[in-house]
Amino acid sequence: MLITHIKLKNWRNFRDAEAPLRERVYIIGPNASGKSNLLDVMRFLRDVARPDGGGFQKAVKDRGGVTKLRCLAARRDPEILIAVDVSLAAEAAAMWRYTLKFKSEGKGLQRAIITQERVENLSTGEVMIDRPNAEDVKDPDRLTQTALEQISENRAFRDLADFFGSVTYLHLVPQLLKFVDQFGGFKLESDPFGQAFLERIAKTPKKFRDARLRKIETALKACVPNMEKLRYEPDDRGVPHIEALYKHWRPDAGWQREDQFSDGTLRLLGIMWSLLDGDSLLLLEEPELSLNEAIVEKIHLLIWKMQREAKHRRQVFVSTHSEALLRDKSIDPREIIRLEPSDNGTSVHVVTQEEAGLIEAGYSIAEIMLPKTRPQNLDQLLLFEK
Repeated sequence: MLITHIKLKNWRNFRDAEAPLRERVYIIGPNASGKSNLLDVMRFLRDVARPDGGGFQKAVKDRGGVTKLRCLAARRDPEILIAVDVSLAAEAAAMWRYTLKFKSEGKGLQRAIITQERVENLSTGEVMIDRPNAEDVKDPDRLTQTALEQISENRAFRDLADFFGSVTYLHLVPQLLKFVDQFGGFKLESDPFGQAFLERIAKTPKKFRDARLRKIETALKACVPNMEKLRYEPDDRGVPHIEALYKHWRPDAGWQREDQFSDGTLRLLGIMWSLLDGDSLLLLEEPELSLNEAIVEKIHLLIWKMQREAKHRRQVFVSTHSEALLRDKSIDPREIIRLEPSDNGTSVHVVTQEEAGLIEAGYSIAEIMLPKTRPQNLDQLLLFEK
């Protein structure tokens, strides 16, 4: 399954925005334009759909409440809207449409209150859920929970709830793996920064774990100097580790654990494992960090290859500033989402016919699109004085 269209109103940077989405989505824009906030829409739906994660109220609270979520440009309109179309395949017609509107209670506990929740089966035209309904009128507290998070309510569209609940986000921070002992075992819920990355590898059945590591080993040998082998090897206490064998004049003296890996090696390992691990929607934030430019140039082809070889293709969203990543001329212009901030919120742009024509003529996405993300008044940085 994949999200083929998104519409937002009053969500963080986005006063009013919508865009079609592809199997791969590259999100570009200036700093503070809302790239992370656009990815967070998918994470929000995941948090809502996971009853073990606290559901709707916790998802809102973890983001600072409705007042923090609502766009600053939403001066009089208090409602936040998220609406997504979901398809079974990239070229298939949308099967589901999920719409969620909510606002602050405005009194007492200041809870988030649902003003509309609607689930439509677009293939049959049937409306599965349309709230508020008669039961909500009888018991208004029901509007503090979505049907999406309730097993008793989502039976007819549980595939959709499971899809949202399985969204994966990765912004792996190498230092959290290298210095895990210094953090005293504390881990953020849903593990956005890869703190439990090695535990995920350890919990994977041996057959699949070894097969994935062999694929990753082949790729890493091409870009990590002197690396020969990669293996999973728990220590005497059962703590999981990844080890790599490097060429050395003494046999077996070249084995190193993850705390000795370069930041780039760890990030690349995390990206490749995530691409191989499951078929849920995958969100990658700035995967180019810590990586050599020549490697970054291959990220698009790496994603494409992993998708092509997978039994079930997973949708991948990538936020990036990287010219090297967007230099690949095999990137489809329709995969690009450009964000443009203004005083009235961030607008979302897809590639125009003129831009597509230039790309068709031989220019790269980086040459045509990235100059339009250049921050205004950038030269003022040169006026900075001590």
